Amino acid sequence: MKKCQFTGIIVRVFADSGRAADENPGWGSRDRGLLYVLREQRPETAEATEAFRRTGLFDVMKLIDDYNRVIDYVRISVTDRCNLRCRYCVDGDFPFIPHTEVLSYEEIIRFVRICASLGVRKVRLTGGEPLTRKDLPHLLKEIGAIEGITDISLTTNGVLLADHLEELKEAGLKRINISLDTLRKDRFAWITCIDAFDRVIDGIKKASYAGLNPIKINTVIIKDFNDDEILDFVRIARKWDHEIRFIEFMPFGDMSLWKSTEIITSREIEEIIRREFELVPSLRPGKGPAKVFDIVGGSGRIGFISPVSSHICAECNRIRLTSRGMIRPCLFSDVEYDVKALMRSGKSDEEVKEFIRGVVKVKPERKLEMGAIRKCQRSLRNIGG
Repeated sequence: MKKCQFTGIIVRVFADSGRAADENPGWGSRDRGLLYVLREQRPETAEATEAFRRTGLFDVMKLIDDYNRVIDYVRISVTDRCNLRCRYCVDGDFPFIPHTEVLSYEEIIRFVRICASLGVRKVRLTGGEPLTRKDLPHLLKEIGAIEGITDISLTTNGVLLADHLEELKEAGLKRINISLDTLRKDRFAWITCIDAFDRVIDGIKKASYAGLNPIKINTVIIKDFNDDEILDFVRIARKWDHEIRFIEFMPFGDMSLWKSTEIITSREIEEIIRREFELVPSLRPGKGPAKVFDIVGGSGRIGFISPVSSHICAECNRIRLTSRGMIRPCLFSDVEYDVKALMRSGKSDEEVKEFIRGVVKVKPERKLEMGAIRKCQRSLRNIGG
């Protein structure tokens, strides 16, 4: 038994996982010689928090999986509806989820509050297209007010961004990711099945003028489709002081479009860029799977996300919550866990908390190897990109 003098809490600590499990059946133990705590409570003041941190017990309040990865980031799909039909996302005539099956804002806020109590600090809202859901600024404001949440961001296709920019900023949005795979109007119309290129560019420019920085542009590179635009995107990064994040083509959506031979790896993209630009590792890399570089002699940054050609799993610090209310521990796995059922059946916050802990414990160590990778059965519109 150990008493935390600054809170008066009695915390039982074990250095042996077997004893911890024996004395508290159902509790997820942690290996690698870390402490085992059978009861926890947050300190009430900043001074108490610092004192608690010095005891070495602070880490047990975090979400840590069986591979010692700290999960402090949740990506939340607020809707499966989208105003584009990107070919690599939508597979055929994909039906929308009934409204009653989509998480309400109140349920999303409750989920984030519980996650924050477990150490989650970062939240990203995605879709579908999140700006198609009514009153999104209200959700942003409520999440931003949750104790412990220090970073909230938004991923959008940019079509509606200019129309909502002012209210998004007033709600507390500080930065944004925009999905854009081409700088050519004809290609944009083909890949998205919508003629909205000018609206997206307008949204990006207005977001920049409004001070939503850094603006990150997510670009999926597909061989023989847009690989001839790689250097054009780098020039945009330098001109607009944005971060272009090149993402490998992943197995979602129309499988007649996705083939392993259509993948251009991050290494190949980087080699193309280095023929014309000098890249150096960024001094502001941030956390997460992106390998980020500064462009020598100019502003802007270039990031590479390599979910197909290499294992970025060791750096994975996130779980996903789908618009249907399923926790998805891994993007490349179809295994999901129904937290909505718990919340709608009257379970307490503590019961939901233990459920989330259990889901994190079974987060897989890594995705399949590239040669064996298969198409996920759910579209990105449902999962949340």
